[in-house]
Amino acid sequence: MTNPLILEPQKTADACVIWLHGLGADRYDFLPVAEFMQERLLSTRFVMPQAPTRPVTINGGYAMPSWYDIKAMTPARAIDEAQLEESAEQLIALIKAEQAKGISLSRIFLAGFSQGGAVVLHTAYIKWQEALGGVIALSTYAPTFNDQHQLSACQQRTPALCLHGVHDPVVIPAMGRTAFEYLNTWGVAARWHEYPMEHEVAVEELNDIQDWLGKQLQ
Repeated sequence: MTNPLILEPQKTADACVIWLHGLGADRYDFLPVAEFMQERLLSTRFVMPQAPTRPVTINGGYAMPSWYDIKAMTPARAIDEAQLEESAEQLIALIKAEQAKGISLSRIFLAGFSQGGAVVLHTAYIKWQEALGGVIALSTYAPTFNDQHQLSACQQRTPALCLHGVHDPVVIPAMGRTAFEYLNTWGVAARWHEYPMEHEVAVEELNDIQDWLGKQLQ
């Protein structure tokens, strides 16, 4: 795996956000966002990993940075679950690396946009069995959530901030809303925010994330 991009804070790091980019993007995609966040989050490290480049079926087999292959779009995403598991394991390795640097799990956050968000949701609420500081799910969905799944008491304690554009043509809002509703049903302290945008990131949304992170880190 390509080494992640790491943005160290002004002060000694006592918190960390691991932020996954979307399909076809790269680890530099959210660097400006991390820089913006650190204007207020003065002791928060940002870690931005890079997805491997591989063929993506829905894009005609064209190779691009991808956390997992998407084989079909309808009725729901058909994905390569083995590749999703690999990406989740890489994310868990990054969590453990932050622990080894002295960051408490309660101050480690997972954030992801679109496909990156799907990896984050799968990792935090399916794979990882301990409570984290929180999850930030941007314009994303949860392909592995289902009615049979139940959360552990520790997983329930990981709060979630779910954000979506009401005009998103790529990941329709209903897909994001479904993930949020699963979290609510499972007893997670989840919040839902909508914005007048498409499949993108807005300044208002970033301000909301910054505010939420600030409150979680008090």
